[in-house]
Amino acid sequence: MHPAVNTVDDYLAALPEKERHVLAKLRRAIRSAAPEAEEKISYGIPLYSHHGHLVGFGAYKHHCSLFVTNSEVRARFAKELEPYDIRHTTIHFPVDNPLPEALVKKIVKARIA
Repeated sequence: MHPAVNTVDDYLAALPEKERHVLAKLRRAIRSAAPEAEEKISYGIPLYSHHGHLVGFGAYKHHCSLFVTNSEVRARFAKELEPYDIRHTTIHFPVDNPLPEALVKKIVKARIA
């Protein structure tokens, strides 16, 4: 990602169309589930905070990621996350098989709780 990215809008605008579309939907799901969360760029990616780090997301060469910053999410949503590659607290997914918005909302709400 370009180092001059200062907002989530800038981050999304810099992405190819497919990734931009998928991550814009992810952003809407996060904001819907956590309307009071602070949205910012941190560590070069969009990050949401609500009494600490909540979730973040990013686009990479071969996948997109949802960073959940809590390893309990993996166990709690194991069945629903089976189709995806999970690395510790990061859920990797291909652009052609994005995370369902309903699942993203459940994960965000669980992180808030």
